[in-house]
Amino acid sequence: MSVVKRVSMIFKAKANKALDRMEDPRETLDYSYQRQLEMLTQVRRGVADVATSRKRVELQMNTLQQQQTKLENQAKAALGGGREDLAREALTRKSALQSQLTDLQTQYQSLQADEEKLTAASQRLQAKVEAFRTQKETIKATYTAAEAQTRIGEAVSGISEEMGDVGMAVQRAQDKTAQMQARAGAIDELMASGALEDVTAQPNDDIQRELDQMGATHDVDRELERLRGELGGGEAPREIEGSAPGSAGTSGNGQAGKAADQPQAGDGS
Repeated sequence: MSVVKRVSMIFKAKANKALDRMEDPRETLDYSYQRQLEMLTQVRRGVADVATSRKRVELQMNTLQQQQTKLENQAKAALGGGREDLAREALTRKSALQSQLTDLQTQYQSLQADEEKLTAASQRLQAKVEAFRTQKETIKATYTAAEAQTRIGEAVSGISEEMGDVGMAVQRAQDKTAQMQARAGAIDELMASGALEDVTAQPNDDIQRELDQMGATHDVDRELERLRGELGGGEAPREIEGSAPGSAGTSGNGQAGKAADQPQAGDGS
């Protein structure tokens, strides 16, 4: 395949795809219906032309018949007046008119047959056009409903281009928000650890920071002492209750339990 043919094929394929994307079936159906109406009009015009020609031939036939009647009357009058030669001339002309009348009658019958055929074709075409019109409106309504359902489905599911752009914008906004939050948290941690300095702070802020840390340390120590006291006060009763069943045995175990309780009581004080 030559380069020119390949380029021509590619161009035709792309053009066909673009035209297919631009084509609206409803407009195509309307155009087809309009063309059928034009064809029906042409057929009806043809029927009218044939009918006009038939009527013209009919008028010519009537005229010839009238002339024949007139010549026959003239022949009778001439024969009654003793003018046989004149009567013969009238009858000769009548015979010539009869030949023309025969030709017109043949033409009249042919035109009448054509008119009947065209009338039947016009009626069939009109029935087809009406059926196509009904089918066209049905297809257009179905296509419009399907198009609306497709648009609604795409809008709901986010497949459409507009909803896709909105979803991407929301995602970008969420990503930027998360990034800014992470950056702000990192800066707060660095400032709290002293890696970064607050240029807007007062000169004695570092001292205040140390004092705050010392106060936090004292708070932690006090909390530890409180927890030790709670643990010490709660273990003594459990040991006393555990030694009660053992009193039936050796007395040394009871004395050891009392000795163990006394340090715990001192701790609680």
